[in-house]
Amino acid sequence: MTRVFQTLPSPRFPDPADAPALRWGVLAPGAIAADFTDALHTHSTQRVVAAGSRSADRAAAFAAAHGVERSYGSYEQLVADPEVDVVYVASPHPQHAELALLAIAAGKNVLIEKPIAVRPHEAREIAAAAREAGVFAMEAMWTRYLPQTDILRQLLADGVFGEVRVVTADFGFAATFDPASRLFDPALGGGALLDLGVYAVSWASFALGAPAGVIASGTLAPTGVDEQVALILNSADGAQALLSTGLRSGTPSLATICGSAGRVETDSPFWAPSGLRFHEADGTLSIHWEDPYGRPGREGMVYEAAALARYVAEGLTDSPLHPLDEAISTLETIDEARRQIGALGVGAAAAG
Repeated sequence: MTRVFQTLPSPRFPDPADAPALRWGVLAPGAIAADFTDALHTHSTQRVVAAGSRSADRAAAFAAAHGVERSYGSYEQLVADPEVDVVYVASPHPQHAELALLAIAAGKNVLIEKPIAVRPHEAREIAAAAREAGVFAMEAMWTRYLPQTDILRQLLADGVFGEVRVVTADFGFAATFDPASRLFDPALGGGALLDLGVYAVSWASFALGAPAGVIASGTLAPTGVDEQVALILNSADGAQALLSTGLRSGTPSLATICGSAGRVETDSPFWAPSGLRFHEADGTLSIHWEDPYGRPGREGMVYEAAALARYVAEGLTDSPLHPLDEAISTLETIDEARRQIGALGVGAAAAG
């Protein structure tokens, strides 16, 4: 039998330090903003030069802790800073749309933490505003920009897997129930799908494109948000994505792409720098690729920042690897899944 996976393509952008340097401003400096800032300063020439919060003390403390030059006690002050080239929106996701639109109105390029918004209509507003203003806007789905993802992107484009028929992904952890926490409070965009499931749905979209049909089954937390969800996404050609996410138990955080000529299984976690195991059609393990670049965990967020800097330098206003329309489609899938299981907060807005 001829081996399909004899050699692998090389990632095309393995060094984020090669990207043109931009000056970044961070809105809502919390834990993920801290990891993002540290990743940029450690592994690239990108620099966070300003932090903005509704609390001047919080912004100042963040700036002092992470080597950031300036801090502001309002979001409006940060987006008005003429020395900020791009704004990173790191707030909880119910504020993503508001803060992204604020930055876009100020003429700033913007990177918006995933999910890009809570509702599809909010994501569409962001896309329309960015296009009208002529600024770059991108969802921070950082998995799309990892070296391992670029290997898979090239193999999919070359048809190496053959006809892709099944895609899988899971992401879950055990969270202590707290009705006031962002994970369980519907007013804070709580639920597994928006927080964790977005990675799995995005993986399916990467491999198969937008689904033609969505089947969801799940359970709700006492607050009414989705606590555990299983999804079947059907493609127009009959391929399927089998996805799961939840807040009740830890899951392996693995993903696969299975085709007629062979399959790939990720190491854990699939959404961060890890590894890839390539199997021939008969199940034989052919290659185990392990990430060699030394940017584990959230340090891998540097790749999305470097990609954005390259796109801005090229004069683009949308990511060719993860366009705004795809981020909108992912939210539409999540919204439909939430509607099917009766998650609180969907209501009339789901039609938007």
